[in-house]
Amino acid sequence: MMVGGSRVRQIGWAIVLSVCFGLLLALTFKVNAVKSDVRLTEREIIAVQRAKLMLETEFQTRASQQQLANWNAVEFGYGAPRADQYLESETQLAALGTPWGIDAPSPVRVALNTPPREDTGLLASWIAEDGTVSAGADRPSHRDLAATDLAQRLAHPTGAIVGVAEVTR
Repeated sequence: MMVGGSRVRQIGWAIVLSVCFGLLLALTFKVNAVKSDVRLTEREIIAVQRAKLMLETEFQTRASQQQLANWNAVEFGYGAPRADQYLESETQLAALGTPWGIDAPSPVRVALNTPPREDTGLLASWIAEDGTVSAGADRPSHRDLAATDLAQRLAHPTGAIVGVAEVTR
């Protein structure tokens, strides 16, 4: 009889351990679900705190703008620009300036100077050095000339740009 009772006990213990393992697994899933909810709630709290901080900053900014407007109006006498205060061109702006004094420095005018290229234009290869136009079979086609000219232009970009400054009086 001992053999049969021992076998029943083993099966009972296996069932009890299986139920405990199942409960442990269910508890683990429940704990992970609660942790996920807590993390989601923490993220929402952080987002609400950021929004609150942004609103507080906006409120303080608007309050300080009102304070600045009050100070400008009362203490400094500043006001918003009116339509008649805007200028339409640089000439009107220059007319508002004071004339140059006797000891005023001369203005500096700046221009760019680029050296000329020898082979400018599509027809440069057709014109000989003496100024005559070449004729006959040795004249390249328009397509070949454009391709050669483009290749030359890409191979030999314009020379260095030289800045020139002029002081006038």
